[in-house]
Amino acid sequence: MSIYSIKDLEQLSGIKAHTLRIWEQRYDILRPNRTDTNIRTYDDGDLKLVLNIALLKEHGYKISEISKMTPETMSKEVVKISDQQLSYPDQIHALTLSMLDLDEERFEKIINTNTIQYGFETMMINIIYPFLSRIGTLWVTGSIGPAQEHFISNLVRQKIIVAIDGQLATLKPGAKKFLLCLPEGELHELSLLFGNYIIRARQNKVIYLGQSLPFSELLFAYKVHKPDYIFSVITSVPGPDEVQSYVYELSNAFPEAKILLSGYQVVGQDIDCPENVRILIQMKELGGIVAGN
Repeated sequence: MSIYSIKDLEQLSGIKAHTLRIWEQRYDILRPNRTDTNIRTYDDGDLKLVLNIALLKEHGYKISEISKMTPETMSKEVVKISDQQLSYPDQIHALTLSMLDLDEERFEKIINTNTIQYGFETMMINIIYPFLSRIGTLWVTGSIGPAQEHFISNLVRQKIIVAIDGQLATLKPGAKKFLLCLPEGELHELSLLFGNYIIRARQNKVIYLGQSLPFSELLFAYKVHKPDYIFSVITSVPGPDEVQSYVYELSNAFPEAKILLSGYQVVGQDIDCPENVRILIQMKELGGIVAGN
């Protein structure tokens, strides 16, 4: 069972910590445990309760009404709402609940329904990415266990691979060549895989080298393929003390290529970008670059 702080609940549910405290005092709807220093802590049941409340509130239920519901009644109302057409934030709440319960059937229903309605790329950008972003800090801090992280990551990975396999192999006239890889030691592959999908969907050429590629092998692959672009995602490696020098190394080693970077270690950081390097804040920017070839 995971232990959450009140800030964890705020990040996962979107409900402010101040509001959670008021609910606790006014409605007795939450009963957190407390540490020896009187700091509130919450368990999986508390998190599910807050996510369910958030979903009900967004659909017009008043907190005074919700506080009087039994767990069974609340669950029935949430299921009733989940069977309707949900907004993007609602879907993110539902995915979070499926992760906590390791509920593959619920995950599949959410993803398949939204893929049919919006298309795979729109579903990924508006639902999966905000969802992964919301819980990412909790993975790093250990508030969510490895089983839950692996469960969701592997399901999302499978969906992307199936979508890639379903694409046409034809290239458009004047197609550009993209080399995709992660730095040595970097294993967070979902964004790179999705980048693969985005580029192929616009009928460009992809050389996909995947996780943890030594720099010497990147040099070798570049000499063989001479790509127009190199795309990489830096989530954890290299870390903050080495990432700037790594950006310079890429720029100097491949002066004729356009280097596209994304990921936690470069987005929103004070990275000095040489002329041939661009940092992508959101994955939809990659689609714009590829379409503009």
